[in-house]
Amino acid sequence: MLRQAQHGRVWIVVGAFSVLAACSPSKLAYGQVKSAMLDAGLSEPNAACMASRMTDRLSLGQLNKLKQLRGEKQSLSDYVAAVRRVGDAEALSVTASSAALCASGLAKEKK
Repeated sequence: MLRQAQHGRVWIVVGAFSVLAACSPSKLAYGQVKSAMLDAGLSEPNAACMASRMTDRLSLGQLNKLKQLRGEKQSLSDYVAAVRRVGDAEALSVTASSAALCASGLAKEKK
């Protein structure tokens, strides 16, 4: 009986870890990244689409750098230029490709 109770607790712990693993830190950052993009002047649909793609592809450190980009109403090209000034080639590549795919409607996140 005691052994069954311990076995049940193990499965609860394993299940809890599985749920936490499914919520990767980058996915938890989605809301913050999207909000920062809106603050930087991007439209809601483009910010949502790009934040989804970027949180899948960039590290938390890279995302934190990009969250600092603020400014007046910007176009996607203005935002990409601002990311270029951050000096992170991978972040620039992911941002530029996300901007192009989201703006064109080709990104699966946009559908």
